Amino acid sequence: MRNFVFNSPTRILFGKGQVENVGKETLAVAGKVLLLHSGGSVKQTGLYDRITARLRENGVGFTELSGVKPNPDIDIVRQGVSICRNEVLPMVLAVGGGSVLDTAKAISAGVFYEGDPWDFFDKKAQPASALPVGVVLTLSATGSEANGNTVISNSQTKEKRPIYSPFLYPCFSILDPELTFTVPPDQTAYGAADILSHVYEQYFHHEKETSIQDGFCETLMRSVIENAPIAIERPSDYSARSALMWASTLALNGLIGAGAVGDWASHMIEHELSAHYGIAHGAGLAVVFPSWMTQVYKANPARFRRFAEKVWDVDTRGMTDEKAALAGISAVRDFYRDRLKIGVTMKDYAIDGTKIETMADSAMKFRAIGSFVQLTRDDIVAIYKRAM
Repeated sequence: MRNFVFNSPTRILFGKGQVENVGKETLAVAGKVLLLHSGGSVKQTGLYDRITARLRENGVGFTELSGVKPNPDIDIVRQGVSICRNEVLPMVLAVGGGSVLDTAKAISAGVFYEGDPWDFFDKKAQPASALPVGVVLTLSATGSEANGNTVISNSQTKEKRPIYSPFLYPCFSILDPELTFTVPPDQTAYGAADILSHVYEQYFHHEKETSIQDGFCETLMRSVIENAPIAIERPSDYSARSALMWASTLALNGLIGAGAVGDWASHMIEHELSAHYGIAHGAGLAVVFPSWMTQVYKANPARFRRFAEKVWDVDTRGMTDEKAALAGISAVRDFYRDRLKIGVTMKDYAIDGTKIETMADSAMKFRAIGSFVQLTRDDIVAIYKRAM
């Protein structure tokens, strides 16, 4: 196990009715905020009214910015930065899923930067400070509620890029599983695929003596595998929704990856699909990951054998490590297709192969990607082609 520093500064309020504390939690940080959300379901479900009522009760002023879309664009980040500066807003309150949270973080960093906030994502600058961000989570998926990551797209350049900064951890996150009861089946499924993908990225490594982290990862994966189909079939099942929401947070708050180096190549490969075709992030990951696994499993087939046995309950007796590994990969693909009812190929989303070369180049724009296996450009092209 490698040396590591683990810091999780986000205050978590988890459980039924915790959204009622949003006014008190916000007031402890700031007296006025930018209230950021997507519109649509936040207002249709009555959540907007509940939150604004609690803000008013606690004397918190707010200016609203709505319209955040999936794969959020840098333009709305620029708009939010302008509002915060012009109205001297000292905090951003994000209500929604990962797209809203990521937008809020980018806005919070952009307020203190004199240049274009896209510079952060184009590796021309790094955040030096940020406004505090509070969160009311409505979708179990990205884990952005408890980390310093944000991912933003640029519709002009057809790019989707991530950054990390210690300034971008939310100061508090309200995780009320009941707020996810109205999430549609397809979005629930994409969210589950997203959670699993975060665990995969940190589970597949070559580090020794990581039994604690391995156990954490396997438990999280098994919990998602068990509870996602339940949440899809019974959307108001509190137990299943709770498990998915907590798994989302733990999958990407730094805990399960401590002491090892994560891979993260599949995320960079998927970001190209989202940038060029607008596919949901979780859907793209369900397409990419089985292909990536098939490309790299020979680098450590014993690791993949354990994955098949511990996570998917594959009976590997009499199998070689390589055959066991392939059985585990098949189980991944079958789960997505048969239990989550989502696509597992690019063709399932009407994506042709005409941009594969361009996407491969863009995925490697700043550096080589992958640590389980450092991928060449040919490797990335092969992963896309296998995913067709």
